[in-house]
Amino acid sequence: MTSKKLVNSVAGCADDALAGLVACNPNLQLLQGHRVALRFDLDSLKGRVALLSGGGSGHEPAHAGFIGKGMLTGIIAGAVFASPAVGSILAAIRAVAQAGTAGTLLIVKNYTGDRLNFGLAREQAQAEGIPVEMVVIGDDCAFTVVKKAGRRGLCGVVLIHKVAGALAEAGVPLKEIKDRVSVAAKAMGTLGLSLSSCSVPGSRPNFELAADEVELGLGIHGEAGVRRMKMAPADEIVRLMLDHMTNTSNVSHVSVQAGSSVVLVVNNLGGLSVLELGIVADAAIRTLESRGVKVARALVGTFMSALEMPGLSLTLLLVDESRLKLIDAETTASAWPHMPKVSVTGQKRIRPAPAHPTEAPDITVEGLSSKRMVLVLEQVCATLLDMEEYLNTLDRVSGDGDCGTTHSRAARAIQEWLRESPPPAHPAKLLSQLSLLLLDKMGGSSGALYGLFLTAAAQPLKASTDLPAWSAAMDAGLEAMRKYGKAAPGDRTMLDSLWAAGQELQALRNPQANLFHILTKAVESAEAAAQATKNMTAGAGRASYISSTKLDEPDPGAVATAAILRSILQVLKNLESE
Repeated sequence: MTSKKLVNSVAGCADDALAGLVACNPNLQLLQGHRVALRFDLDSLKGRVALLSGGGSGHEPAHAGFIGKGMLTGIIAGAVFASPAVGSILAAIRAVAQAGTAGTLLIVKNYTGDRLNFGLAREQAQAEGIPVEMVVIGDDCAFTVVKKAGRRGLCGVVLIHKVAGALAEAGVPLKEIKDRVSVAAKAMGTLGLSLSSCSVPGSRPNFELAADEVELGLGIHGEAGVRRMKMAPADEIVRLMLDHMTNTSNVSHVSVQAGSSVVLVVNNLGGLSVLELGIVADAAIRTLESRGVKVARALVGTFMSALEMPGLSLTLLLVDESRLKLIDAETTASAWPHMPKVSVTGQKRIRPAPAHPTEAPDITVEGLSSKRMVLVLEQVCATLLDMEEYLNTLDRVSGDGDCGTTHSRAARAIQEWLRESPPPAHPAKLLSQLSLLLLDKMGGSSGALYGLFLTAAAQPLKASTDLPAWSAAMDAGLEAMRKYGKAAPGDRTMLDSLWAAGQELQALRNPQANLFHILTKAVESAEAAAQATKNMTAGAGRASYISSTKLDEPDPGAVATAAILRSILQVLKNLESE
């Protein structure tokens, strides 16, 4: 079965993609009759060297995304994963020559089709009297023994575009540019890794990997790598990749060692999430720096893809001050990242957090003690841990199935907090500290809502801790949840059970209030309200996006809050009977 692709036609997808890029970038033009994109301001290049590159489509943003002042003059694109036509390459050479450029440098990745077609176009252009030179870039570090075909061209060619572009913009002559980029190419290495395959439009996936396998050293068209290995943590994968790239027994290694200064490229092969890319980038920088390597610049993003392949490549380019200036030189190319012109290594990456405000000494409140607080909190935690899977099951109906996990995370954080030191006895301080703890450790919207509730509820208790103050605290917490959470009673959320309890707690304002009678009614009302949510139409939260016919279970947040209230009541009754 062929993969799904959002295209107009398989045959026209490369043309449509290039047309879309040009349509969005006023600095580019298409060359009529050819799959060629050129700088709009060709006439401004008179007397300077033109730079042309290209290859098969499917590697976007390469190569057209790197057209611009300070990088490429133009590109020639083939069909997906296919070398461009000789006629189109020759047409691009003629176009830039007619603009009065001082010769053309062809920057070609080391693949047989690209070498042949660009080479043939170069020969024909030279026969016409056009000065043309060609450099073939092979930066693959995968193979440990010499291959007749040489090293494959991978993401490192993007750095060559940048070095050559800066030289051309400075007016350096053709031969010198060729010589200097050839030297730079020898100081560079790239290694790829894939979690699974990609598929050319209209075709099946190029290869298959088991669910627990990754492929090391593959090419940008899905060509086989040097080994398949078991999936491992990102740190381990990155360490293995860098070991392979820099191992001196590997004939294709890049000579990076302690004291070296490098430009690092962490390249997305197309389908890796940005989250994963960030994890890989962190691991790469930490690993290099731990080996005494200075990371002068780090480029992280998608530069040379392989369609939708979920994978990455790492590129290392050895740099000195002169080469680094070429990397830093200005460019208008849309796909080149804007990065600070300062070394990555040596920067202070963590700013100290602001100190917490100095707190007043804890004050013991009549009828309350730290010991009682501990017993209440321990029971609440035990209840939430016991309910983890049940709450997750309820949440799978209306959310992402993690409500129990989120509440268990909060319970474990509270348990750890209790082990470290006794909780404050004053209710206002206790609720405030619990709020900070849950905001920091619980996560998700639940953490924010509990944090809001507890922060607001703490305020009335600062002045008084009598029974009316506890009713006022409940009201304040509910109002904060309504204000920022945008939920109302009846919206099928955790607010429903809390709201029902809050209505019963209004009776605490009565001077003759019976505490346990009122608390019992509040808990029973909360439990009834929680169960009633199964018959409600969701008006807030993730469940509001799901058809009400599918919501045949109570809201997990409402069930959790009712269970918390039941736990509090249970402990207080036990303490009262002692």
